[in-house]
Amino acid sequence: MEKSVINLILTLISSVLFLVSCSEEEAIYADTVYLNGEVITVDEKNHTAEAIATKNGLIMAVGSTEYISRFNGPATRVIELRDNTVVPGFIDAHSHFAGVGTQAIVANLLPAPDGPVNTIEDLQESLRDFMENSPIVENYNVVIGFNYDDSQLKEMRHPNRHDLDAVSTDIPVVVMHQSGHIGAYNSKALSLMGITAETTDPAGGVIEREADGKTPSGVMQENAHFMIFFRLIPDFTKEDLVNLYKAGELSYISNGFTTVQEGKTDQATLNVLPDIAANTGFDIDIISYPDIAVLGDIPQLHGNLMSREYSNGFRIGGVKLTFDGSPQGKTAWFTEPYFEPPAGQPASYAGYPAFTDEKALEWLSLAFQNHWQVLVHTNGDAAIDQLIRLIEMIAARQDLGDHRTVMIHGQFTRKDQVNKLKSLGIFPSLYPMHTFYWGDWHRDSVAGPERAVNISPTGWLMEKDILFTIHSDAPVTFPNSMRILDSAINRVTRTDVVLGEEHKLSPLDALKAITLWAAYQNFEEKIKGSIEVGKQADFVILDANPLSVNPREIHNIKILNTINNDKIIFTNEQ
Repeated sequence: MEKSVINLILTLISSVLFLVSCSEEEAIYADTVYLNGEVITVDEKNHTAEAIATKNGLIMAVGSTEYISRFNGPATRVIELRDNTVVPGFIDAHSHFAGVGTQAIVANLLPAPDGPVNTIEDLQESLRDFMENSPIVENYNVVIGFNYDDSQLKEMRHPNRHDLDAVSTDIPVVVMHQSGHIGAYNSKALSLMGITAETTDPAGGVIEREADGKTPSGVMQENAHFMIFFRLIPDFTKEDLVNLYKAGELSYISNGFTTVQEGKTDQATLNVLPDIAANTGFDIDIISYPDIAVLGDIPQLHGNLMSREYSNGFRIGGVKLTFDGSPQGKTAWFTEPYFEPPAGQPASYAGYPAFTDEKALEWLSLAFQNHWQVLVHTNGDAAIDQLIRLIEMIAARQDLGDHRTVMIHGQFTRKDQVNKLKSLGIFPSLYPMHTFYWGDWHRDSVAGPERAVNISPTGWLMEKDILFTIHSDAPVTFPNSMRILDSAINRVTRTDVVLGEEHKLSPLDALKAITLWAAYQNFEEKIKGSIEVGKQADFVILDANPLSVNPREIHNIKILNTINNDKIIFTNEQ
């Protein structure tokens, strides 16, 4: 939220006033004191404390319970921590806020442990149940399901149009792969979108075909999927959108997030989110990165919302580009072939780019000319090579400044690329959640054992003193903060195998990667990310200390409260 200079000065001087005051009348009391806990400040000196005092939504003082009790005045709210642990509010360094809202109201097609769909039959049953019970179907005449995973289905394949026709032939049925980069559609949906045997593959996308090599199977990859998916999503009413986004917000705040990203914003979302933020309000800060390749150089990119300051808790932080696809969906762009190529592809198949160098450079150049921060989705090492190559070209003709271009995911970063990332100032936001969700799949099918152990190679970044973040990419996975920490610290697969011992993070470094370093990624390190005087009073209260529990138990830590700007926005009622 916006903070005035006056408020900041007031907070900074309040502690000094206590030290020099001679009488009770001269004291400036806190709005809230948090006492008798374990406070992990995550500041640069890794201090710990027992208590916190706040004023006007900012941190006023940090220290012992005895010291902080001095700020307890007649109107001060007292929060007894009861030896629970306080950490800074979590920052999801890459996710899709609007998608999380949609995830909350569509059919859940996730496999275990997050959902019920482990076979094609399970998927069909979930969609039929959704048809019978969801107002979405009744009001908008479409069946939508999110997050099936072919790598976890018993059949080890994508559902096709025939599988979805068994659910309905009368209304469109669309299901999205857990990567978000692939979709499956029934015959009705394909017909409505004009997809036929004569439809050619779009640039950067594939329409999968049946045995005759012509008839669409219903499975659409990358730009083929993107070009029709959003056309099938209903034009929700304002009331439905408010409910949708508030449902998504609850998913975040129940996991301790106080700042989240809308990481590939379409025009409809960009039109409505600022309005909802101003009129209905959100309890968290939302940073939007519009998809520049889809939207182009739109006026909103030059307006007041493109700012480092929030307006009603919303701002545009820059723009987004997507250079390749999904490794688990086998559309990411590698320099070496996939360990097991997808059906119908030759042994030499290594994925494919979303853009030519010329087109990608056009968008990057526009962003740098306007000093917009850029998020670039790059999963495969060939896509990362493209990002490095193009930033080098831009650097050769202009001063990059403090650009903090973000390499989103960077899962198959090679060791020889690490120094180039550092020298060019490219900021890595990695995705260790894959070690749990798809680690076995990457090892056995996607990349093979040698490449798989180095997915999201945080150890190589630590060796070079490179700051980085870790993220949920929700709704690809739930925005589960404890699972994010667990995967980065333990790197254990579904079959309980450690994938990449050298890349395990310490609990403190993992915590920094979703707080202090994430604030730096967002150009917000001066106001967020650690529990220090003058910063926003954004906290998470946990039922256990992630620095002292058995690391294998971190995913079981409970969020007790989420606090943003000194306001309790979530309380665990269990």
